[in-house]
Amino acid sequence: MGTTQLETVPEPKYWHLKTVLSEALDSEFSVGEILPNERELAARFGVARATLRQALEQLELEGRLQRRRGVGTTVAPPRVGVAVGAEQHAWPGAGDTVWQPVDSTVEAPPAAVADALETGRNTLVHTVRRSRTTHGQPVAAELLYVPGQSVPDLPAIETPTGAARARAVLRELQHLELEGRESAVELGSARADDAKELDRLPGAPVLVVTTRFFAGRRVAAVSVATYRADTCRLTFGDTGGVEIHEGPERRAS
Repeated sequence: MGTTQLETVPEPKYWHLKTVLSEALDSEFSVGEILPNERELAARFGVARATLRQALEQLELEGRLQRRRGVGTTVAPPRVGVAVGAEQHAWPGAGDTVWQPVDSTVEAPPAAVADALETGRNTLVHTVRRSRTTHGQPVAAELLYVPGQSVPDLPAIETPTGAARARAVLRELQHLELEGRESAVELGSARADDAKELDRLPGAPVLVVTTRFFAGRRVAAVSVATYRADTCRLTFGDTGGVEIHEGPERRAS
């Protein structure tokens, strides 16, 4: 490869470099190919390594690159369609085959979740962990918080921990009549546990979908689902559902 020097441009140098790198990814590299190291890339484009890192981080945010532990920076594969959210009047786990129950524990939720549940901050709740994969790739992790009053018969079920306990919580929750739900989406950073489950680096950008489920004129459960921001583009339909459309196109939503 030859050496390409960047000319003085009005936009930030790292942003112009991102465009140049994006064109190089399209013409010189294939999906899954490992990029040269930072020293080689910085020398090729005549920039400081700090500028290069900014450009690489932006391309990762846009889903063009993936940073993998023990591998390096690779060209990301085309996006695969993932649907977010069930029907407006369906509980989590009701006819749901895309989410896999992992575990269920009893613990005090984070303060923000306790506020959303409208329970005391030290009140213990059932915390169900579920995961979601597409074509063998992890795309989302969910924590579903369920107060004890939403599943009063659960203590009699002899499934203390694990996926069986998680499924039991979901089954008991479906005994309630769902009156409605509301969702919010925001950009966040992957915490250590989410990053490990999603095969991302801590601090990587993620999309957090928070949903409150209502039954008996109260909040019956709160779901906090964390999606990989590098693979997801959210669109909102007329029904209020949320879908993630993923494809070769890289335009923003």
